[in-house]
Amino acid sequence: MTSVNAGARLDRLPISSFHYRIFWLVGAGMFFDGYDLYVAGGVLASLIQTKFSTLPQNLQFISLTFVGMTLGSLITGFVGDRFGRRFTYQVNLLIFGLASLAAAFAQDMTQLIACRFVQGLGLGAEIVVGYSTMTEFVPPKTRGRWLSMMAFIVVAGFPATSLLGYLIIPAFGWRPMFVIAGIGSLFVWYLRKNLPESPRWLEAQGRTEEAEALMQAIETEASGGKPLAPVAAPSPAPLVAASELLRPPLLQRMVVGCWVLISINTLIFGFVLFLPQFFLRQGLTITNSLAYTVVLSAASLVGCGLGAYTSDAVGRRFSIIGASIVTIIAGYVYARFDAASDAAIVLAIGFILIVAIYVQTAILYGVYTPELFPTEIRLRANGICNMFGRGATVLSPFIVGALMGSYGLPGVIWLMTALVVVQILVVWAWGVEPRNRGLEQVAAQA
Repeated sequence: MTSVNAGARLDRLPISSFHYRIFWLVGAGMFFDGYDLYVAGGVLASLIQTKFSTLPQNLQFISLTFVGMTLGSLITGFVGDRFGRRFTYQVNLLIFGLASLAAAFAQDMTQLIACRFVQGLGLGAEIVVGYSTMTEFVPPKTRGRWLSMMAFIVVAGFPATSLLGYLIIPAFGWRPMFVIAGIGSLFVWYLRKNLPESPRWLEAQGRTEEAEALMQAIETEASGGKPLAPVAAPSPAPLVAASELLRPPLLQRMVVGCWVLISINTLIFGFVLFLPQFFLRQGLTITNSLAYTVVLSAASLVGCGLGAYTSDAVGRRFSIIGASIVTIIAGYVYARFDAASDAAIVLAIGFILIVAIYVQTAILYGVYTPELFPTEIRLRANGICNMFGRGATVLSPFIVGALMGSYGLPGVIWLMTALVVVQILVVWAWGVEPRNRGLEQVAAQA
């Protein structure tokens, strides 16, 4: 069988309109995925205040969201490796968009929770296939920057939902927040018909004629008629079976991928998502609580931007470990102050804490985990890692609720600290460094 050498040919391409087109086609859907990930913060606070729900129902809402995301992550990994990135991306976005519109018209909390579970299926799928797809198109020298900026697009949903929630929820209630997500997602679903399949995946599937034809079209668009740099002859590499994930060294990579996603998911959905409710418990009004959250949400964009720089400048491992250490220190200080009486300090330390969390978010979600595995099993491995990450957050709302009731915010911070300490250890011991290396090189090391 003739080798297309798709990986090396894609890696030598100059940055062009082709890369920006792929970035925005994938990124537009990822934005609404991020929007809906964070919409629960303001919505749940409003549901409590208007007595549409109770605290136990809110915890069930969050938990069922993550059950859906856990299943969506796992199913998508297998579907994406079997039927392709493009097909999987389209299906999950359609599911998510329709479920969002249904949620806007829920008549009681039981209906809303059911809609949220279906939304979760699409949300879990989007995260897995979106980052993995983009990973397979961009060159190694700037891959960290591209994927971190994709995470920036996702995280932009945090300030977007915070700002829209501040403007919309007090005046019009929570339902318009889901209408925005549904209409936006279905519009992007229509645009995504122009998204090409991954040539790396086509070649791994033995569909060499399709891969070659697509590569020639991509090279024509990216080169603009100018000659391209020569491509080194491909090194023969056996296809990797999924069973290899259970044996070293891919097993160690699976442990790293699973734990870092458990850690960052719990940081986001056990702490960041709860910010409005933390502030309400400290005596702030719903309006002031949402306003505080808007301020802190700006730090998420700063963190992703910083992650985009450091992932390529100093490498993935040192960026993850450094941001983890800052998270531990800032979290300890943050828990010692009260939002109602120490507003300036809480916002300043909270800003640093959110920046550190989102440096990790940009690198762990967008860059690091998809890079760890070969093309032929990338979505399955990434899906399994995300399954464990999302699975942990099924329980984390209940754990956080119990810790808040017994120990207050310091109890939540101690949980986060323990997770991050283990993250530092596994990344230091078993993490690989993919900076400036092609995906095939990283895979060959395994």
